[in-house]
Amino acid sequence: MPHYICTTCGVQFSATAEPPEHCLICEDERQYVNPTGQTWITLAELRADHTNSFKPQEPNLIGIGTEPTFAIGQRALLVQRPEGNVLWDCISLIDQATIDQIQALGGLSAIAISHPHFYSGMVEWSHAFGGVPIYLHAANRKWVMRPDPVIVYWDSPTYSLGRGLTLINGGGHFPGSAILHWADGAEGRGVLLSGDTIFVVPDTRYVTFMYSYPNFIPLPAPAVERIVQAVEPFAYDRIYSIWFDRVVTADAKGAVARSKARYLRAISEGFAS
Repeated sequence: MPHYICTTCGVQFSATAEPPEHCLICEDERQYVNPTGQTWITLAELRADHTNSFKPQEPNLIGIGTEPTFAIGQRALLVQRPEGNVLWDCISLIDQATIDQIQALGGLSAIAISHPHFYSGMVEWSHAFGGVPIYLHAANRKWVMRPDPVIVYWDSPTYSLGRGLTLINGGGHFPGSAILHWADGAEGRGVLLSGDTIFVVPDTRYVTFMYSYPNFIPLPAPAVERIVQAVEPFAYDRIYSIWFDRVVTADAKGAVARSKARYLRAISEGFAS
């Protein structure tokens, strides 16, 4: 039986003879059901007309995205390190060309994902590399549509993935929303791989924080304060959000502080016209 993939969010479900009747991820108000109706695809069908591209972002960081764009259109990030490469966030498509390319880059030792919208093909990816562990925050367990023994649930403010990599529970977008701190990134000044928890906006001097991005539902002030406090102890000068062009290239800690102040002012006082 196939593991059907939702075409709107890209999340793969447990095997069923027929497509599921509902996508619980999309029916949640943080996402949406396509106005034309719920549709599904299999991995074999996705492989037929999509490929993955690899784009270096900085030394030891490579973005992996699907072309043409599928579902939400996010890209994953491969962090290379001697202790073993880690995939941050995930995409739906995994094929032999992708496996071969990652093996040539040093293989894969673990996967860590920011939140349920990017669970995508995580189990397929893990199995393709020998069952490497997938690290998810326990608060998001209910959103796992394809359970598997390779999934490791963590439940703490932070969780170490070994030298230089730390998962941070920021909350906000989802209770278990996570950020990955990469200490060696940005030439040693530190990098945040932020998923949707700290979202880089088109004016990349700023970021924002939302409960629902497609439905434009903001977060309350305490949730924003908690996100900023969660990353405050860490040194970082750069932020990579969910798409290739959403990067705060420098002064990222300043960008978060400026953005928090602007956001809180907007939801409490508004702006003068």
